[in-house]
Amino acid sequence: MENTATTNGNEEPIKLTKYSHGAGCGCKISPMVLDEILKTSSLLPVNSKLLVGNSSKDDAAAYDIGNGMALISTTDFFMPIVNDAFDFGRIASANAISDVYAMGGTPVMAIAILGWPVEKLPASLAQQVLEGSRAICAEAGIPLAGGHSIDAPEPIFGLAVSGLVPIENLKQNNTAKAGDQIFLTKPLGVGVMATAQKRGLLREEDLPVLIAQLTKLNSIGAALGKIKGVSAMTDVTGFGLLGHLIEMAEGSGLSAEVEYAKIQATQGVREYLAQRIVPDSTFRNWNSYSDKVAFEKSVNVMEAFNLLPDPQTNGGLLISVQPDAVAAVQQLFRENGLDAFIEPIGVFTNEEEKRVRVV
Repeated sequence: MENTATTNGNEEPIKLTKYSHGAGCGCKISPMVLDEILKTSSLLPVNSKLLVGNSSKDDAAAYDIGNGMALISTTDFFMPIVNDAFDFGRIASANAISDVYAMGGTPVMAIAILGWPVEKLPASLAQQVLEGSRAICAEAGIPLAGGHSIDAPEPIFGLAVSGLVPIENLKQNNTAKAGDQIFLTKPLGVGVMATAQKRGLLREEDLPVLIAQLTKLNSIGAALGKIKGVSAMTDVTGFGLLGHLIEMAEGSGLSAEVEYAKIQATQGVREYLAQRIVPDSTFRNWNSYSDKVAFEKSVNVMEAFNLLPDPQTNGGLLISVQPDAVAAVQQLFRENGLDAFIEPIGVFTNEEEKRVRVV
C-alpha cells in the first residue's frame, strides 16, 4: 500500500526516496575514501578471542565465546531505496541480516537503528518501517529486540544484528584458494532499477521484481557454512560485484577471472541502461578500483562498466568453492530454488598484474 499523508484534506502519496540524497547501499562511502577514513597508526590491543575484526575487510566481526562457537556482530543502515515505508523496513533489515549469513552464521537477534525527519515525515511512516523490519526478522526467525532513534535530516533505517556460528563453519572473505570456482546467488542491477524509480522511470511491472530481490533473505549462507569446501564467502552490496570480488582476491593474495556472459542481470536492467540510467555510486565505485580490472576485447565494456560496479542492496552471496565441493554446493542450490545460479561465473587464479580479468 502506498504511503499517504493528508494535506488540506487531500491524500497525496509520499515518496520516501525524495527525502534522501542516496539510495540503499548506494549511500556507502566509496572504497577509496573509506580506506582513507579507516587508516590508523594506533596500536590496537591484541585480543585472542577476536577472530575477525578491523584487520580485514570482512562483513562482520566474529568473537570466540567458547565451546567451539563464535558470536557474529554486524550493523548496516541506509536511506530509502524504495518509496514504500513498509518495504523500506523489509529491505534494510534483509540487507543487515545478510552479513551474518555471509559468514556462514545463523542470526539470533536484531536491534533497530532509526533516524527520522520528524518535521518532514509523519511518525506513522516510521511505524510502518518498523513493521516491515519485524516482518523480515520474523521470516529470519529472530526478534527485533529493541533499538535507538534520533531526529535526523533524512530518513535512515537499519539493524545491528547478532548471530552464532560454529567456529569450524565460520567463513571469511579473504580465504579463497587458487582454482576455486566462483558462484553468485543473485542477478545484478538493483542499483540501476532503484535509480530508475527515484527518477520516476521504473515501469510498474518491474517494481515487484525489484522488491522481491531486495527482500530475499540470503539464508542459504548458514547451510553453505557447513560445507568444508566453501573456502570463502561474502555478500555483494554497495561496492558492486567488482568491488567485493577485488576485496576477496586482494585479501586472499589472488586474482580472479570472470566470464561476463555468465553474470546475470535483473529483469529490465539492460533497457534502463540503454536510457543511461546509472547511479552516481557506480562511477564512484569504478574510480576507486578501475586500475585493478582488465577487460578482454570480446566483452561489451560499456555495459559491463555500468553493471559490474552497480551498487547492490542485499545482493547475492559471492562464494569461493574448491573443485571437489562444487557438486555439493550445486545440490544445495537446487534444494533452495537457486537452479538458475548453479553455474560458476569464474575462477580464482594465482596473483596476476590485475586483480580481476573480465572475459
